[in-house]
Formats: sequence, C-alpha cells, structure tokens
Amino acid sequence: QVQLVESGGGLVQAGGSLRLSCAASGRTFSSYTMAWFRQAPGKEREFVSAISWSGGSTYYADSVKGRFTISRDNAKNMVYLQMASLNPEDTAVYYCAAEQVFRSIVRGLSNSDMDYWGKGTLVTVSS
Repeated sequence: QVQLVESGGGLVQAGGSLRLSCAASGRTFSSYTMAWFRQAPGKEREFVSAISWSGGSTYYADSVKGRFTISRDNAKNMVYLQMASLNPEDTAVYYCAAEQVFRSIVRGLSNSDMDYWGKGTLVTVSS
C-alpha cells in the first residue's frame, strides 16, 4: 500500500510559479512510476507529467511542456512538480499518482494505469 499526500497548491497570478509536493509512504516507493494529473472544473482528469523510478526519464503533456518540471527524491519519498508561467487554463485540482510498474522510460499515462492516488491540491491561477 502507498499513501500519497499532495501540498503546495494555492492562488497565484498569471505568469507566476508554484511548486507542488507529494509525500509518499511505503518502502517500495523508489520502484514506482510517479505522475501528476489534474482535473479542471467541469472536465475530466488529465495526465500532466510522469517520472521513472530513477528520475532519469520524464514525460510531459504538450500543454505543460517547457513550463512544468517533474522531479523526485527517493531518499525522502517525495515527488515534485515545479510549475512556471502559469495561466488560468492551469487552474485545476492536481493529483499525485503512483503506478506499481518499474519503468526505465516513461510515456504519457492514463487514469487507469495508476494504482494509487492522492486526494489532490487545488491550484487557482487568476488572470
């Protein structure tokens, strides 16, 4: 079992930055593929970014590529999402998720790929 707890959300002006954190429990965290998803009001939850067990492979949705950076610290059981150049379209609840699959190279992931989810943290970007 893995428990995931997100933090770092809040209100930010367009053009600003935020750093989301995800704290994970479990001794096998380092073997999981980790990802961030988001769900905007009235929309389905969508993939944002993924990172391999070592951090050596990352993948981003086109909508955030070049603006968001995913990283992880296996020693601390943490995953991060650094978000820059935020715009109102980034407003959403952001979820941390874990896939119990050992991947050296990550790709875009779907909701059904993930085995564990956090409860989410709200990011609101004002114009």
